[in-house]
Amino acid sequence: MIDQNAVHPTNKGLLLVFWAYVLIPLAWGVVNTLTQAMKLFH
Repeated sequence: MIDQNAVHPTNKGLLLVFWAYVLIPLAWGVVNTLTQAMKLFH
């Protein structure tokens, strides 16, 4: 677990970009999977 207080302001932006790169494709994959599942069930 990373201590948030130890993160410098300059690293906060990098952390934000990192999480954006991780979470956006993940969310995209989940949405696509659910969409495909709905097509199968209908």
